[in-house]
Amino acid sequence: MSTPEELQREVLEVARTLIRFDTSNAPEAALGRPPGQETAAATYLRDYLAEAGVDCELVAREPGRANLVARIPGTGAPGDDGGPVPSLAFVGHLDVVPADPRDWTHPPFAAVVDEGGWLWGRGAIDMKNEVAARAVAMAELARSGFRPRADLWFIAVADEEDGMYDVGMRWLLEARPDIRPDLAINEGGGERLPLADGRVVQTVGIGEKGTYPVRVVAHGEAGHASTPDVGDNAVPLLGELLRRVGRGMPSHTPSPLVDRIVADLLGTPPDEVGTDFEGAVARAAALHPVLAHTLPALAGTTMAPTLLAGSGKRNVMPARASFELDCRILPGTSAADVERDVRARLGAGVPYELEWPEHLVAGSASTPDSRLMDAMARVLAASGDDAALLPMLGTGFTDSVYLREAGTPTAYGFSPFRATSAEVITAGFHNADERVHIEDLALSVEFHLDLARDLLG
Repeated sequence: MSTPEELQREVLEVARTLIRFDTSNAPEAALGRPPGQETAAATYLRDYLAEAGVDCELVAREPGRANLVARIPGTGAPGDDGGPVPSLAFVGHLDVVPADPRDWTHPPFAAVVDEGGWLWGRGAIDMKNEVAARAVAMAELARSGFRPRADLWFIAVADEEDGMYDVGMRWLLEARPDIRPDLAINEGGGERLPLADGRVVQTVGIGEKGTYPVRVVAHGEAGHASTPDVGDNAVPLLGELLRRVGRGMPSHTPSPLVDRIVADLLGTPPDEVGTDFEGAVARAAALHPVLAHTLPALAGTTMAPTLLAGSGKRNVMPARASFELDCRILPGTSAADVERDVRARLGAGVPYELEWPEHLVAGSASTPDSRLMDAMARVLAASGDDAALLPMLGTGFTDSVYLREAGTPTAYGFSPFRATSAEVITAGFHNADERVHIEDLALSVEFHLDLARDLLG
């Protein structure tokens, strides 16, 4: 078995190597090259794990965009209670969002480690750090002769950051119905939050909001820009609709899941949250700066205005102008719910129509009361971590949505952080100067080793 120092050196090397693969994922027109190109990173991990004795394969819909599937097969031995043992998957994605080096302290794909022990680079937080830690844990388990009672999977996929190419998790699970872990641990949690009341919690991503974008098209009458009062320029009409949308923060939609999250933070029964939801959210949000942004966005459907379109010529006042709303929806929200909420926000008196450029991707969540949550709590407590686990709903998207749809009932997001603050983590997502402290790479390896041994040993 490797020493902690050896594992830290190993995971740092794996993480730095992964960051140096430029797996930026965006439309080809924006990148100037095909998107993703995750195969090189997947091949590196395959060779690394195969050398440790792990069964590996690359599964690809397109040659340049491979997914890695690795497995330590289970023995089928029953659990201590005589019942079956659930299989477990370590999950991650290999693609990253693009990075403009002009905005970075260090080149985003150089994987610089500074004197303070910070690893800088695109993917250091989202999420090549976790992929590296899970890969090293998998390799160490295989090298040490670990024989799990149920299958232990490692799945590193393409195309999570965009998804429009359908070469990643959704396609993989459709193409490979044999990949159906009972439990999965992915990205989306682990931030350590010292609360204003003295408590310390660590977030566990038990679910994610879904998405249903809408295009709002204002209707006017075309005209020549030299006579602005002739016709009915759609751009000012669009401006009025934008004013009504504002920043797109949500109106309250009742949700037992969100009520429970707020109740856990306040230490009150969930049924009391609904009696004064706005006040309860305000009190909970005041407990930590990260919560001040996260909790209000969980109140219902957010409608952030993003893409704008007006005239194709400067001297033509358009008959139509549009903006798109990036709507993020709670689990259980329907297409009809989104349309009702958008129309309520837009109001009357300005002619418009709605278009739906993409299909609805439903939000989903796993129960926080599970065998996996219990094991995580045991492992952290045994390591001396006194922070309480806080089930949270993610405002963004992860591939756990597809895992739940395919039949993995318990899919959480978690990797522990102690040296990297929640503020640094939050600032790094899709931003410049993304970084993680190398102590947290080693911490994550130990956590995943202990978790596998607890659940499957």
